[in-house]
Amino acid sequence: MTQATTNAGGKFDLTERIIAYETGDISHEGFIELFQYLVDTGLAWKLQGSYGRLAEVLIADNVIKAPKKEDA
Repeated sequence: MTQATTNAGGKFDLTERIIAYETGDISHEGFIELFQYLVDTGLAWKLQGSYGRLAEVLIADNVIKAPKKEDA
């Protein structure tokens, strides 16, 4: 499996990660990093519904951490 961790600028390459996930060409570590990133940024609930549902399962199973709650 191939996996690009960062883009040329050294930043998390979200597009490459999503393509790798969608095509089944992502490592276990890459999968976890992708969904943790999606949860941390809130994107898990802005993309198609399957991303948010899977994020919820991963959180419930303690595979990834829940989003941080902001103090009021």
